[in-house]
Amino acid sequence: MQKVKNSIGIFDSGIGGTSIWKEIQQLLPKENTLYLSDSKNAPYGNRTKEEIIELSIKNTEFLLKNDCKIIVVACNTATTNAIKVLRQKYTIPFIGIEPAIKPAALQTKTNVIGILATKGTLNSELFEKTSANLDSKLTIMERVGEGLVDLIEKGKIYSSEMTLLLEKYLTPMIEANVDCIVLGCTHYPYLKNQIEAIVGPSVKIIDSGYAVAMQTQNILKQHNLLNLENLKASHKFCINIDKTVLTEILEEHVPPGINISIEETAF
Repeated sequence: MQKVKNSIGIFDSGIGGTSIWKEIQQLLPKENTLYLSDSKNAPYGNRTKEEIIELSIKNTEFLLKNDCKIIVVACNTATTNAIKVLRQKYTIPFIGIEPAIKPAALQTKTNVIGILATKGTLNSELFEKTSANLDSKLTIMERVGEGLVDLIEKGKIYSSEMTLLLEKYLTPMIEANVDCIVLGCTHYPYLKNQIEAIVGPSVKIIDSGYAVAMQTQNILKQHNLLNLENLKASHKFCINIDKTVLTEILEEHVPPGINISIEETAF
């Protein structure tokens, strides 16, 4: 029974994975959560595969020491580069996240899909395998969102710098007649409104948040780990740099009455 009450562990290379946390909290309101933001080492997308694996192991060890019952890798880059190693090394269930190009492939009418992601995700073996299995008639426009994560981590979501970068990355997609754009980084859902303003209502913006929450629920059920009795779930956020930007993000997006705490932690 005690294990059922343990937290869902979530980690990301920064604050972006809070977009995944939000979906999990909404779907599973009785579950306690522990979120780990490795902002000191963000973004993972510019690091080598070896570095990403090393950091992912470090994050996993932190969550295991805090008795998490399942771990959500709320980072596309960490999932595509490290989750295979994590699953081999540990017995705890892992939930990964990868760009939602399969749903986009099913929804496109123009057969042109845009994907905005980090270099680490787009260059990964897992992403290449997924892309290779899609219909050969599809055109996939890949774009590295260089600088976007850095601006989000600095709290500059609505800055003129952000607008300029988004216009630079999205304009070629519009000109190529994309009708679906996949957000291939958990930071990017915080840019959704701005992206929609640039590309217009005819382009669907697709991310993986709800699908990850559903998969988390399914795996908890399979392992008999669902917390069905919790009356007041607690949500702890740990970050290894100044917590100001994380606090601002949560204040903007967490509904009233949700019990959260934010802690600056060296790890």
